[in-house]
Amino acid sequence: MIDFIDKNGTFKVSKAEDTSYLYFPIAGEKGLKASVTPNLSGDSMIDQETFLLEPVSVENLHNNKNGRNFWLYMDNGKVWSAVGNSADQESKKFTLSQDESSVTAGFMWHKASRYSNDYKISAEITSFIPVDANVEIMSVCIKNESPEPKTITPIAAVPIYGRSADNLRDHRNVTSMLHRIKTIDDGVLVTPTMSFDEKGHRMNHKTYYVVGVDECGNAPKGFFPTVESYIGEGGSFAKPRSVYRQETGVAAGYTVDGKEAVGALRFAEVKLGYNESIVYTIMIGVTEDVAEIKSLVNRFNTSAAVTNELEATKKYWLDKVNVGFKTGDKAFDEYMQWVAFQPFLRRVYGCSFLPYHDYGRGGRGWRDLWQDCLSLLFMEPTDVRKMIVANFGGVRMDGSNATIIGEGSGNFIADRNGIARVWMDHAYWPLKTLLLYINQSGDYDILKEQVPYFKDSIVHRGTIVDKKYQNSENKQLTVDKEIYVGSIIEHLLVQNLAAFYEVGEHGVLRLRGADWNDALDMAEVSGESVAFSYAYVGNLKDLSKLIMDYSTKEGIDTISIAEELIVLINSYIRSDKTIASKREILENYMKLVDGDISGKQSIITVASLVDTINKMAEDFANHLNSNEWIDGKENEGWFNSYYDNSKRKVEFFDEADEKTRMMLTGQVFAIMGNVAKDDQVKKITKAADRYLYKGEIGGYRLNTDFAEVKSDLGRMFGFAYGEKENGAVFSHMSVMYANALYQRGFAKEGYKSLKALFDASMNFGVSHIYPGIPEYFAADGRGKYPYLTGAASWYLLTMITEVFGVRGNGGNLQIAPSLLKEQFDENDQAKIELNFADKRFEIIIENPDKKDFGSYKIKAAYLNESKLPVNDSQLIITRNIIERLENNNNILVVLG
Repeated sequence: MIDFIDKNGTFKVSKAEDTSYLYFPIAGEKGLKASVTPNLSGDSMIDQETFLLEPVSVENLHNNKNGRNFWLYMDNGKVWSAVGNSADQESKKFTLSQDESSVTAGFMWHKASRYSNDYKISAEITSFIPVDANVEIMSVCIKNESPEPKTITPIAAVPIYGRSADNLRDHRNVTSMLHRIKTIDDGVLVTPTMSFDEKGHRMNHKTYYVVGVDECGNAPKGFFPTVESYIGEGGSFAKPRSVYRQETGVAAGYTVDGKEAVGALRFAEVKLGYNESIVYTIMIGVTEDVAEIKSLVNRFNTSAAVTNELEATKKYWLDKVNVGFKTGDKAFDEYMQWVAFQPFLRRVYGCSFLPYHDYGRGGRGWRDLWQDCLSLLFMEPTDVRKMIVANFGGVRMDGSNATIIGEGSGNFIADRNGIARVWMDHAYWPLKTLLLYINQSGDYDILKEQVPYFKDSIVHRGTIVDKKYQNSENKQLTVDKEIYVGSIIEHLLVQNLAAFYEVGEHGVLRLRGADWNDALDMAEVSGESVAFSYAYVGNLKDLSKLIMDYSTKEGIDTISIAEELIVLINSYIRSDKTIASKREILENYMKLVDGDISGKQSIITVASLVDTINKMAEDFANHLNSNEWIDGKENEGWFNSYYDNSKRKVEFFDEADEKTRMMLTGQVFAIMGNVAKDDQVKKITKAADRYLYKGEIGGYRLNTDFAEVKSDLGRMFGFAYGEKENGAVFSHMSVMYANALYQRGFAKEGYKSLKALFDASMNFGVSHIYPGIPEYFAADGRGKYPYLTGAASWYLLTMITEVFGVRGNGGNLQIAPSLLKEQFDENDQAKIELNFADKRFEIIIENPDKKDFGSYKIKAAYLNESKLPVNDSQLIITRNIIERLENNNNILVVLG
């Protein structure tokens, strides 16, 4: 069970060690990031090439015993591990002799507490990483709780892996021969001579280290710097000979080469009276400047200094989460603290550096760039504009985009191997993020920004590799060999119009390598994504409105775009709208942009451009509605989501429920893209409740059980049903389903999806995860891949902009709540705190008549106690009013 113990999301879990696959993230801002289990296993790294501790996956968490440890050798000859990782303690698990233990944690800090009934001794080990240093700190407090005095000898032990994650299987033994190990006054240093793998040989300049002091700054008395010296012949990490035989180890100044390393530090014997305690500080880090190690030891050589740093670290991360909620459910309010924090974890860890590592070697994907901006717009808006502008530099002139993304902003890398994979949904996300940004900020000027296009050897929307291509800058050039730049409006047109024309045999957008669902990856030739066809209909509508709003605001009636792009606009009206004509238009355009482009721009009227885009959206929506709707039983129905590589419609209705095929993704985007009419939305929700909903495991599953391995659609059907993309409750799409329903006014139905995800997450006995939203819930309800999911950004976005209805509208602040009666507290209030336009707002929604959504209207509103004009459904406070406000403000909205 998870107990929240304050208002900052801090939680406590008793006997967390009895839960498998459990880990917690701690990181700083300088690059070091780690995972910590209840027994202090896990790993620690800077990047793929720089792992301090041995890389682990979730299976290693219970298989490996070589995690962080802190041993106590007692005067009665007994040995106890303060982290619970000893052979003796392992043998006592699930018996009355098992230690009492718990985990308490908050943003980026973790405390493992343990008490031995056998030895009447306790330990508290607090782990964190200072914001400004690449060092993990373990603050270990040992307390004697026996009436009898105890004499103990403490030994800290942290195995030092000290190389690339690739070396786990590639030259594991050989790369240990590169180690140069030495002991210094405070600990053990490991400096490999070089690193090498299939990429080549590189001289090494990094030193990995484990150092420590006691609470008075006293250094250890001895060291065991290698695995061999620490575990001893025949020993193990769960029963090291050096500890059990009370060996003294080597002194400072010892060196040894070519061995696996351990930072094992033996401290001086100490006598503790009843209720007396002593604190030790263990530092685990990596540096290219050995002098930094002594500096850090001096900085943290007292327990008071460590405590002060811990408090500063807590404050730093708490300040990052500047969105807060107060509803009728206090646990939910605390849970939302963690949901709001998750996007920061994605920024730090990517998709590769926690034990449920999803994929890759540390980079981020195209979707990640855009979706992570969603939450940052609320919490760290300052740099988002620069990020958005830089991200558009990853778009190619053919509407596809770079897929290898380097460190920093706008760093897109050419695929030197010429491996082309096109995700057909990639053009969808930038507009969604940009719209939120403009509505929050009112910054329509961003649309004028001139941005280059990405260019590499992959052309023709990923179907041709130009082997003669050479361009070190990876930028689209003109025939005059100058870098071409175009407005962000132009980039949006390129992306969405090119996608619009790439249709398959059913007049639906081709699936290509996959869409949002990466596991639909076996229908490259004939597969079609109806789901994202609905999405692009919505994008075309949004894009036309954005261009019209921009022209009105700027007072212009024409815009300039690349000469080549005119083909995608003017050809549509003249065409017969058939599949063949769409393909021909796209082919003609791609030929124009495969190589260098003219560099010339054409002027087009806003009216004709908007009319054309609206016509495209209208025609496409009508086509989809006429061909993709499926009628079910009892006034139910839904939209088909895909065509497989055999050109067959994937979903269908059968009188036998277990034979019916339904997928959630198509319903989300048909609703969100306004392809589904209101009466169809009602039918969809009924069908989804029948075929997809399973509340006890988190709500809406991604699909029904197709009961076959569909090799003509994707690898997902090879997964066990209920795992990952094959029928799990996939949090991201479940949240987007809720968001879509809220947008369309179906608040009760949307809330059902959000509530199910929360209930499942917090049902620790089933989900087995700490607070937050996981990537998905498996068939048994276990949360998988916690922390690193785009679902958190969408959940936060939905709570702010839809549930509380607090959103930007062209830079103005709009409030239109969709709260249900049960979401108000005992005072009939629901509260949200957030920043908007660089001002702080506490917004209270008051429901004195206890009305439910659909029956209340906004009766009155006050800004800092001054009455505001309102209409029935929404309140709008203009930007010029907001800019004149003080920093901290209160808004009261009264419903009636």
